[in-house]
Amino acid sequence: MKKFMPPIILAVLCFLPLVGLSSYAMHILVLVIMWSIIGMGWNLLGGYCGQVSFGHAAFFGMGAYSSGLLYYHFGISGWWGLLVSIPVLTITSLVIGFICLRLRGAYFALATLALGEVLRVTAENLVKFTQGDLGILIKQRTWVEKTWYFYVILLLAAGSFLLVKKVMESKLGYYFVAIREDQDAANSLGINTTLYKTIALCLSGVLTGMAGAFYMNYMGYIDPTTVFPLYDISIVTVMVVMVGGVATYWGPVIGALIMVFLAEVIRSMPKIGAAHQTLFGILLIFIIIFLPNGIVGDFRKITGLFKPRGALK
Repeated sequence: MKKFMPPIILAVLCFLPLVGLSSYAMHILVLVIMWSIIGMGWNLLGGYCGQVSFGHAAFFGMGAYSSGLLYYHFGISGWWGLLVSIPVLTITSLVIGFICLRLRGAYFALATLALGEVLRVTAENLVKFTQGDLGILIKQRTWVEKTWYFYVILLLAAGSFLLVKKVMESKLGYYFVAIREDQDAANSLGINTTLYKTIALCLSGVLTGMAGAFYMNYMGYIDPTTVFPLYDISIVTVMVVMVGGVATYWGPVIGALIMVFLAEVIRSMPKIGAAHQTLFGILLIFIIIFLPNGIVGDFRKITGLFKPRGALK
């Protein structure tokens, strides 16, 4: 049954726009699927390979600007940014990997955090190239309705899910897990840990960057504070995976669903909206204490709470 779940869920999602959902509902679905892709990218690096990053805003922003700069400087459709972002993010990941993958643990996390901030400041100051704080605006949108944007991001998400699954079921996936469990032991067994961490970083960066390129075309506007923010991108990315379930296939999807809906609920409460970061922090603490493996990872523990006491034996 588990084998048929992804195709069934994909088929159901394909029919959703046909039931007459409102524009707002479609927007929420698009955001959920987009954040799922970002979560899958982070999970590949942080969940399966054990390299916790707090700088995924760097990849998201580079993908968004790959698309935006094509339109601004060359008048080319921003959708080509989805393809252009692949080599751009690969090169960016190699550079970041060369700098950061020499470090481990908290030092690696802090280094990635710093690089995300460096790219934000750089984008703000390269005014002639990036328009700085003025940002880049796509004047002619491809579609007015959300339906086709939904199908584009759904296709990207399906491809990302399949890629992660294929990678983790291959030898590459075993090497990632070996590095996560004990990098020194993996080294002693002849695994080139630097090479495989770099591969994980490149795959993670490309998936996140493609989500950024889509965001540019979907929203029609970007600036450095929108696509390179520490909290709204990097930290929320970590929370999406932590809430849903680290090192699980469906964790990023469930985490994105919860985080996006929670953010919308909080925004609808004017008195609480300003404190959304505090509430997200409380949620993260709760998850770490009671559900350290996330909702998907600790699903049996959650369902066990609703079973009769006699059934727990």
